[in-house]
Amino acid sequence: MYYRRVGHATLISAAGRKFRAEVTSYLSRLGMSSVSAPIYLEIEMYPPDKRRRDVDNILKPVLDALQHGGVYDDDSQVVGLWIVRKDVVPRGALIVRVIREAA
Repeated sequence: MYYRRVGHATLISAAGRKFRAEVTSYLSRLGMSSVSAPIYLEIEMYPPDKRRRDVDNILKPVLDALQHGGVYDDDSQVVGLWIVRKDVVPRGALIVRVIREAA
């Protein structure tokens, strides 16, 4: 679970902070540089098992982690988003493509 409730506040859970840190570390190792232009995101979701999942539930954690990791400055830069669920793979996986909007 990415978020948790504490009283009237909604916070990022320990698991959410760990996910965000792992994404940030991975992007740093890739040498990703920040994009300031409008972008499109293509996401392939490979679940770890056959349990029923809604694809929209992964969007907020992924978009938050990408922004926190410095891929883009603000969510408002995302002008198009495409997500598709693919086959089950051990441990699950995401493939994210960041495409700059044509000038």
